[in-house]
Amino acid sequence: MGILNFFSSSKQPEQTTADNYTQTDNVEYPSPKIDEDIFIERDKSLSHPGKQETAETTIQTNNLDYLYSFLDRDMESKGYDDALMNPDSYHLEQNLDAIRKELMRTVKRVKTFYEDFIREIDFHIESRTRSGMIDTVEELKMKKNTAESHIDKVLEIEADALNKTGDSEGIIISYTRGFRNGLAAISHHTIISKKL
Repeated sequence: MGILNFFSSSKQPEQTTADNYTQTDNVEYPSPKIDEDIFIERDKSLSHPGKQETAETTIQTNNLDYLYSFLDRDMESKGYDDALMNPDSYHLEQNLDAIRKELMRTVKRVKTFYEDFIREIDFHIESRTRSGMIDTVEELKMKKNTAESHIDKVLEIEADALNKTGDSEGIIISYTRGFRNGLAAISHHTIISKKL
């Protein structure tokens, strides 16, 4: 017991002050301040709830890239999970119809964006032409040509979606493949793998 008393008596007790300083041997050491962002990742949209949507943000979420990101989604795992939850062909048809309707809403959203953008460019071309700003007008015309080519591609995707052909069918095929794989997994698990 004596050796334990020796160690405990040589160590002076720590005292914590109100200013978060630890005091040992009458020397004050500031305790480190660690920012909570080092350990906690926050959703950027939640960290600025009152933040207004800028024009750049609008362009990024409504342009042709947004439509392509929708078309590039991998729906196979969703189809697989849906089949495990409700392995009914009617359920498959309902979900495919929902995907097609979501695609059409996305197409309309992107198409509306480009139509509004082209109208805005036309206004700027007209007003800058009256002001004699030749270089600016040429840049605006080039931007309008780009927007028109993008809207042509959107219209092509829309026509393909209505005809059930082209780029839009990728997500439909992906979902259907996943759903069928889910049905096969159910059959394998419940029937095929059982020993007779």
